[in-house]
Parts: sequence; structure tokens; C-alpha cells
Amino acid sequence: MDVLESEKGAGNDFLGWKHLPTTTPEPLIQACEAVRDGWKAKGVDLVVVIGIGGSYLGARCAIEALSHNFAKQLSGKKENPEIVFAGNNLSEEYLAELMDLVAERNVATVVISKSGTTTEPAVAFRIVKEYIEKNYKDASERIVAITDEHKGALKTLSTQEGYRTFIVPDNVGGRYSVLTPVGILPIVLAGFDIRAMLAGAAEMEKALEERSADNVAVKYAAMRNLLYSKYGKKVEILVSYNPKLQYLGEWWKQLYGESEGKEGKGIFPASVNFTTDLHSMGQFIQEGDRVMFETVVNVEKSNRSVIIGSDPQNLDQLNYLAGKHVEHCNAMAQLGTKLAHIDGGVPQLEVSVERINEYNLGGLFQFFEVACGVSAYLLGINPFNQPGVEAYKKNMFALLRKPGYEAQTAALEERLK
Repeated sequence: MDVLESEKGAGNDFLGWKHLPTTTPEPLIQACEAVRDGWKAKGVDLVVVIGIGGSYLGARCAIEALSHNFAKQLSGKKENPEIVFAGNNLSEEYLAELMDLVAERNVATVVISKSGTTTEPAVAFRIVKEYIEKNYKDASERIVAITDEHKGALKTLSTQEGYRTFIVPDNVGGRYSVLTPVGILPIVLAGFDIRAMLAGAAEMEKALEERSADNVAVKYAAMRNLLYSKYGKKVEILVSYNPKLQYLGEWWKQLYGESEGKEGKGIFPASVNFTTDLHSMGQFIQEGDRVMFETVVNVEKSNRSVIIGSDPQNLDQLNYLAGKHVEHCNAMAQLGTKLAHIDGGVPQLEVSVERINEYNLGGLFQFFEVACGVSAYLLGINPFNQPGVEAYKKNMFALLRKPGYEAQTAALEERLK
């Protein structure tokens, strides 16, 4: 923690995320709300958020966690636009089906990229942009860019076309950017309370500044490193018992995988959603290779109430549960799983929140980010670079015959003969 707080460790020029909860200016939030209100006035009912990795996972995590599970299927006029994501893959089928949806809706787009040349989002943006320009006279008002303040292809295009632009801070890396405009704008567009999220993150920011044994981020970082270095636990599984938190696992996997997986070191991050995955991965976790431990994100209270009724025939033999909340069954499944997995040699850590809401999600984001920085420094790793990510890109560019990669193209073609 001292290394992180002193800002003297490796990658210290990428620590701008640490105080975002308490330094995000109100005018930035109001500018995001102005985009939301302007698009509502145009009748926009679909927003395509284009980005990859940290440029979309945080926003998707928050929106999935806070949304009704069946919002798309419910009838009635929607107050806020549907948010869909693109630019996170190179599947032609996905893009074609996205454009089927776009063609039926009143659409706008948010494109997120510091450079504007990252292949996956650049391809998606070119296709979505072309559609918007062909079908709307006010095309430039339907495109918002979140990009570098001064340089890059997307910044240049935004200036030329007059797009409204938000800035990705130079000192914040993508996987730590959820509380910058990268996450704030999509979350606001989806209709959620970003001020409450920032308040929860600010409360956590304050709590984690404490230099004591009670600092929960330090405890978490220390325990996972102890399990890794002393007991050979090389796989960490993030567990949730609520399907709304599926994308918390996806966001967390990138945060920890890209921050720690270097120099032949690191804990491999995986995620599951119980009880669903107890019927698929449960056997391996219980009795497979003992290389793993679990971190359970415990949600203490449900936001909804469903009580199990009584049935005169009782053919399903569930009358012993009559009158009980479904969440009570979920809690007992969680406790039973905890005991079984510990007995099976799988240690468990637990991170607990009262309920799923904006405030608590903000706290979780800040907690996991701080703990990640501390954990990586304990490993002797720079938490804020990702040199290995470039390897596949160089091969892909060469195979696509991108100008400037001729030598690599020839070498790869010879290798593939």
C-alpha cells in the first residue's frame, strides 16, 4: 500500500484513477446528462457503445448489474435508450446482426478509443458511422467520441466533423477507466445514478487511505498473494450468486489478468456464477486439481421479493420450503457450497455488499482497483502496463498485410507453409 500511495512504484504515471471518485467535476456529469437529454429529444432509443477491454467492460458491468433482467422483453415505452456494445470482437456475424438492429431503431453511438486505430473498435465504428451518415442529416450530433485530449485519429476526426468529445485522461489506463467518461457517459445514458456511484467510490477511496490492519484492500491483496506464493494457489475464481454480476466477473478478469500476468508470474483470474455453474464447473472446483481459491462477492439483501408457495400434491417435494423467500434458498446454497469447497481444499475469501445498487458498485470498483495495484506491487509487477497484448496484434497486422508489416508478413507466411 505504501508503494501505491507514495506514487513512486513502476507505472506511477498511470495513477490518475486513484482519486477520480473525489475529483470528478460536476460539469463533466452535467455534460454527460446533456448528451442524454439531447438524444432523448431526438427520440434515440438505441445507443451503440463502441470499445474493447476497459473501454467497455466497466460500463457493461454497471449497466448489466443495475438493469432489470428482462428489460428488453417488458412491454411499454422505455424511458431510456437501450445500450448495446460493439467493437469488442471481429465477428462478421455479430456486426451484421447489430446492423439489423440498428436499421430498425433510432440510433446514436459513443465511440471510445484513445488512438482511434485499435482494430476492433475502428472496424465497428467505420460501419456504424457510415450508416448514421447515410441515414441522418444530423449525423455529427449522433456521434460522441471519448478519446485523447490532443492526438490520435479519433481526436482528429472529431475535430473535423464537430463531434462532441470527452477526454480519456492520459494518466488513466483503460482497465482503470470505469469512473472516467469511458464509464460515466454510458451509465448516464442508461439512466442510472452516476453521482451515487461516485459517492460509493469516494467513501471507499477514503476508507482505503487508512494505514492499518483494517484496510480491506490490503487484506485482500495480502491473502491472495499468500495463497499464491506459499500454498501454490495459482487460479482465483470470482464467484457471485446473482446473475446480474456476471459482467463484474468479466471486468475483474481483465483488471487482474492484464495487471498481474507478466514476467512468468500472476494468479489466473476466472469467474463463475452460482448456483448455475455448480451444475457445470462444480465438480472440478470440488474435486479437481487443487490449484484454485475462490473470492465470493456476497450480496446480503435482494432488491426484490419472491416467496415460495405451498402445493397440495407436493409432487416436487418442495413444501418444506413453503413460505420462504427464494433468496433464503440462495443463501443456504451459498453457505453449503462454502463449507463443501473448504472441505474440498478450496480456500475462500469474501467481499460483501449490502445490495446491488449504484453506491455499492462504485465501492466495488474502487476496492478492486486499489487492491489490484497493491497485489501487483506485492508480486513485484508493474500493474499499469500490458506489453504482452501487442504480440497478437503484430501477427494480425502482418497477416492482414497492413502497410509497414511486410517483413513480418513474409516471415509468418514462411512459418505457416
